Amino acid sequence: MNAKITLYSDKELIKKMKKYAKEKNTSVSAIVNEFFKSLLEKNESSPVTNSLAGILKNKKLDEKNYYKHLEEKYL
Repeated sequence: MNAKITLYSDKELIKKMKKYAKEKNTSVSAIVNEFFKSLLEKNESSPVTNSLAGILKNKKLDEKNYYKHLEEKYL
């Protein structure tokens, strides 16, 4: 079931979003709905993603580590 929501934004931004929506054959409402859904999905990560979150925290890794990893993996 749909419900109405009122949002306030910069006039120029609204103008640009309406133009963008028209170019994409959609509506600003549809774009906003997709945006809201994507925000919620980011918070509902899979258990695998959640288990990996922060795994490299406090690790001192730099570009050299990355290249070393690639060499070991592919050479």
